[in-house]
Amino acid sequence: MKYALVTGGSRGIGRAICVRLAQEGYQVIVNYASNEAEAQKTLEMMGGQGELMPFDVANAQQTRTALEQWQQSHDGEYIEVVVNNAGIRRDNVMALMPEDDWHRVLDITLSGFYNVTQPLLPAMQLHKFGRVINMASVSGLKGLPGQTNYSAAKGGIIAATKALAQEVARRNITVNAVAPGFIKTDMTEGLDEAALKKTIPANRFGTSEEVADLVAFLVSSNAGYITGNVVSINGGLYT
Repeated sequence: MKYALVTGGSRGIGRAICVRLAQEGYQVIVNYASNEAEAQKTLEMMGGQGELMPFDVANAQQTRTALEQWQQSHDGEYIEVVVNNAGIRRDNVMALMPEDDWHRVLDITLSGFYNVTQPLLPAMQLHKFGRVINMASVSGLKGLPGQTNYSAAKGGIIAATKALAQEVARRNITVNAVAPGFIKTDMTEGLDEAALKKTIPANRFGTSEEVADLVAFLVSSNAGYITGNVVSINGGLYT
């Protein structure tokens, strides 16, 4: 069997990626922090082709324990695809940003990337195959006002993607980042969609399914020579 782990897989882009990877034949491990009901819905949409794995990616001990328990119950198997999708927004101008909002956003994106990916790399290297996909953002490419913390986190994940890609390429492990623009999800609710569409050459928000299709390609064998890249999916918003 082929196993893929998607963090933050209970809703939005994460859910769409889980469903898409299940269609590609993966047993998908759906990570979530607290919303078990929504995670269960994702599992149902996948046709039950996977399992749930609750843990907070920002908590190193929780993460390591969950991954170790999975490995103990799946002897001889390994997680060959990891999609680091978990993330939150705590938007505010820097002058008014609470310290906790700074740390929480960076901890989930950056520490979460380390906590989840680092324990999985040895098995990928041993089997000489792996795919690491990191969810970045247009905010990490150009920076957006009111998102200094989010831009820092996503810019950091882009830099980490480029560095790790060079470390593991010889073992047939690719590491890429996907940088969405405005995608219709819970995270973009409350935004003025009508006004924002006017700034997007494609004149619309993207869909979670479009992002999931891109991820499915990047984890496929057809993308084996693509690594260390940031693939934007933003309707021409930022090029």
